[in-house]
Amino acid sequence: MVILHVVAPADVGGIERVVQGLAREQHAAGHDVHVAVVFTGPRADDAFLAPLRQAGVVTHPLAPGDRGYRRERRAVADLCARLKPAVLHSHGYRPDVLDAGVARSAGIPTVTTVHGFTGGGWKNHVYEWAQTRAFRRFDAVVVVSRPLQLRLVRSGVPAERIHVVPNAWTPIVPARSRDDARRTLGLPLDTFVIGWVGRLSEEKGPDVLLDALDHVADLPLTASFIGDGVARRRLEERARRSRANGRVRWHGAVRDAATLFAAFDLFVLSSRTEGSPIVLLEAMAAGVPVIATSVGGVPETVSADEAVLVPTEHPPALAAAIRAAYRAPAVAEARAARAGERLRREFAPEPWAERYERIYRHVASGAGHALVPA
Repeated sequence: MVILHVVAPADVGGIERVVQGLAREQHAAGHDVHVAVVFTGPRADDAFLAPLRQAGVVTHPLAPGDRGYRRERRAVADLCARLKPAVLHSHGYRPDVLDAGVARSAGIPTVTTVHGFTGGGWKNHVYEWAQTRAFRRFDAVVVVSRPLQLRLVRSGVPAERIHVVPNAWTPIVPARSRDDARRTLGLPLDTFVIGWVGRLSEEKGPDVLLDALDHVADLPLTASFIGDGVARRRLEERARRSRANGRVRWHGAVRDAATLFAAFDLFVLSSRTEGSPIVLLEAMAAGVPVIATSVGGVPETVSADEAVLVPTEHPPALAAAIRAAYRAPAVAEARAARAGERLRREFAPEPWAERYERIYRHVASGAGHALVPA
């Protein structure tokens, strides 16, 4: 099949990792895979494009400018006319709303993957409203967790067009050793490190971990935050005023952060909302014990046998779980080992890509919108 993905990447995070992994698996399966990459700002594109190109995936960088909507749609229309893809697969708000309609006008079936919603201010709510309305026009809407499926059905997306396909673990670059990862991050080799990786914004809950650290101020540990975002300055000031002052490291956005999880003795995901978080799979792959809030698709990814699940926005519960992991590392490591076994058993990339292929072939056949068997 000729497959065209369209994405407007930010710093390489969950959506970007999914596109990289899926395109690489589809190419390995023998498909003619193309990724149209819409850059609206400076083209710091190596981190996203290089793994695709190395795997043999054809990339098409587009630079229409922040408000170059007509240029962008013309560029996508030209790609569709030239490549004649069997399906256009869009990822994220901008391609879903702006670009998928170009393919539909050309008679090309459209598929989108809904990775989650961030919430936030009124502007984000407007974007999400527009994106949700756009979902109703897709031939297939893939969601990465069942809570997302229920949300879309309630918002008016036809249930028969929705397919639940959790994310898979697709390693892009080799992981680093514990000591190498710590040296890269500038962390002491002999201290207990709690890792947090993600976008520094409200929905990801970095403030929840900061508040939990106040409850374990008696423990000799360091918290390592990898990521950047709109809340960084406020969070740094909050940390300076807290009992955790001096024990928090802010690394900013770090290239190939997935290779650095071995630096952590414990990984914390403190989100208020999630789809199917790639960082959770990354921690499982690295064999790092996990504490996570029980939101979105997290409970579908790990159970209490493989991680400690805590209520969202509950710093005392998170702190208690951190204390227990610190005091009983063997118990935490046993859970991490079971999480690794589940990752290999249930989140392998080949069946994941095959599931998408069945969805593509179904919509390309014009067989209507009946659900594709899992």
